Amino acid sequence: MIKIKTITLYLISKRLKLPFSTHLETVNDREAIIVEVTDHQGFQGYGEVVAFSSPWYTEETVSTCFHMLKDYFIPLLKKESITHPNEVTALLNKYKRNQMAKAGLETAIWDLFAKRQQMSLSSLLGGSKTKISSGVVVGTSSIKDAISQIESYLADGYQRVKLKISPDHDINLIEPIRKQFPNLSIMADANSAYSLKDIDRLKALDQYGLLMIEQPLAHDDIIDHATLQKEIQTPICLDESIVTYEDARKAIELGSCQVINVKIGRVGGLQTAKQIHDLALQKGIDVWVGGMLEFGISRAHNIALASLPGFTIPGDISASSRYWDEDITLPEVTVENGYIEVPKGPGIGFDINKFSLEKSTVFKESFSLI
Repeated sequence: MIKIKTITLYLISKRLKLPFSTHLETVNDREAIIVEVTDHQGFQGYGEVVAFSSPWYTEETVSTCFHMLKDYFIPLLKKESITHPNEVTALLNKYKRNQMAKAGLETAIWDLFAKRQQMSLSSLLGGSKTKISSGVVVGTSSIKDAISQIESYLADGYQRVKLKISPDHDINLIEPIRKQFPNLSIMADANSAYSLKDIDRLKALDQYGLLMIEQPLAHDDIIDHATLQKEIQTPICLDESIVTYEDARKAIELGSCQVINVKIGRVGGLQTAKQIHDLALQKGIDVWVGGMLEFGISRAHNIALASLPGFTIPGDISASSRYWDEDITLPEVTVENGYIEVPKGPGIGFDINKFSLEKSTVFKESFSLI
């Protein structure tokens, strides 16, 4: 049995090195909630709530997640006992949705359990890779800045780039970048900016040999995406539409996509993320690990997940230094020749930079489960 003694929530905030822009929002300062779970023997596990400060990506925010953790999920753990982290999702699903709040707590318990077992989180999940390939997101609307960023990222060894697009900023962005980098592996992320009325415009993107186009249509749709995929050659990748295992199963059966972006926070934790990976592997659907402008703790969980065999496309897992002057983990995540080493140490394999964590903490609250 996992006997949790205390759970501490840290509300933190850090300024990004560069603003991150989509057609929906520009993020300058990144807030998050760090979840610290301590057991009776003093082992500590860490998770990270990756919701944004405003509900532009999903309905969740940092504030709503703090509320759900404090008033519902942590009290629920106080009432119920668990023996393995794969039991946490079913327990928390007593309450609907709120996937990112659930994931922050669930991943902390996975880390705690792995440390208690003296196993790496990667091994505990069934990961087989010793290193993972790394991709990067270009979050700017300026073509000049995008080309400059890509040149820098290629020099650092990143293996693919993702461009943020919308109907008024797609061909005019992709065309000059493809001309400048004819062999570059490019994917485009639309964040639901298009509708079926834009089929001809989306068809026009086929000529640029994109790796995929991510979430072109509505955030909660799988029906129209199936229609669109029949009309375009570029593989569709679903992101926001896949919130549960059932979403993934139905999307695959309908032919709504050829690729799924798996984000631990979006699907409610590692257990569901692994189930989606296993299903996709069985059905011949490509998967990759998506990013959320994370701090080092969530980045570490992403690395462990990406070590599973089905994750063959470079994920949005980049070096800590791309976002932060100082991350909250030690060592910081680094990329060498396009790859990130999978830690072999217990749990997530990274220590917590307590000084950086405390310096970034805006508010902190602890809860006793005794």
